[in-house]
Amino acid sequence: MNGVTSRVSCTAIDCQNTALLADFWCAALGYEVLKRWTDSRGTEYVELGRDGEPTLLLQPVPEGKTAKNRLHLDIVPRSGGQESEVERLVELGAVVVAAEQDFHWVVMADPEDNEFCVLRPR
Repeated sequence: MNGVTSRVSCTAIDCQNTALLADFWCAALGYEVLKRWTDSRGTEYVELGRDGEPTLLLQPVPEGKTAKNRLHLDIVPRSGGQESEVERLVELGAVVVAAEQDFHWVVMADPEDNEFCVLRPR
């Protein structure tokens, strides 16, 4: 081993409608579209972000979601409480998947059914 490592560049989210998810995640996280590019096959990708925060890459795929995500985002409100944040996200197009009193998170899904959790403020 020579001590060389990798770093996470972004978190990719598979989707069918990049415009729909770009609108949702930009509103949810206060992000903006940083970059759009097209690969050699004509597929357009959209990168979202905000200074100093992890970026999201919306990656178009032809198939719809068929199973639970193996990887998901945990988000926490910048201000206000968990309950008001869940309400705000529902207004933006998310749905509540599970909200159990014993847990400190609410499982939600974005407009294309990708799961994410809303944590209590820390």
